[in-house]
Amino acid sequence: MTLIELRDVSKHVVLPDDSRLDILSGVSIAIETGDHVAIVGRSGSGKTTLLNLLGLLDAPSGGEIVFEGRSTAGLRPGRLDRMRGRGVGFVFQQFNLLPGRSALENVMMPLGYASGSAFWNRRRLASEMLERVGLGHRLEQRPERLSGGEQQRVAIARALVRRPVLILADEPTGALDVDTGAAVMRLLDDVASETGAALVMITHDLHVASLARRHYRLEQGMLAPIDLAAAFARSTLAVDDAATGGAS
Repeated sequence: MTLIELRDVSKHVVLPDDSRLDILSGVSIAIETGDHVAIVGRSGSGKTTLLNLLGLLDAPSGGEIVFEGRSTAGLRPGRLDRMRGRGVGFVFQQFNLLPGRSALENVMMPLGYASGSAFWNRRRLASEMLERVGLGHRLEQRPERLSGGEQQRVAIARALVRRPVLILADEPTGALDVDTGAAVMRLLDDVASETGAALVMITHDLHVASLARRHYRLEQGMLAPIDLAAAFARSTLAVDDAATGGAS
């Protein structure tokens, strides 16, 4: 089942000098329920803009976005907010935790906008999710008292506590060491698999991208599938050339 689809989407902004900056051009991709997709690209290639479009945080300049079978074109902001709040979970590179609030309070926050039992049971649900990410013993700790890896796990718990159908991760291991980053990716993949959610991550790291089942490259605003094995080979060759000074 197709969860979200971008159809020939473009995005541009008008700069202060009235010139136009094209960020995305003719992007088409369909994300299925349970999918695990990695999008790689250099800094400035438009990855974050693409993620914001997939997360219904931004509207395209052209083309169409279809979420759960419904076009988002013309929807009122309140309706988009409800769709995003119910169906999309974000994991940001910089965590964006609320300072001065405990881990539990941070994870409870999205449930403050829920309805019914999710709202009334928000403390229990947040506690259970923190337990799931291995932080059941750190519920009352504030972000400044947590390590980088622990803060990232709080951010993941916050993203997943409403059981979204789409998880979007923006450079989820960019601020972490190698071992902690690998653990975070295993956690994201495990929880997405358990709930049947689709996981889309943007990254510059081919090793992180290799954990996904489908791989794309965003370059000069255009998105295309890639052969990750070939990309690894080119990356390894470039490193070898640099180490030998290009000598043959």
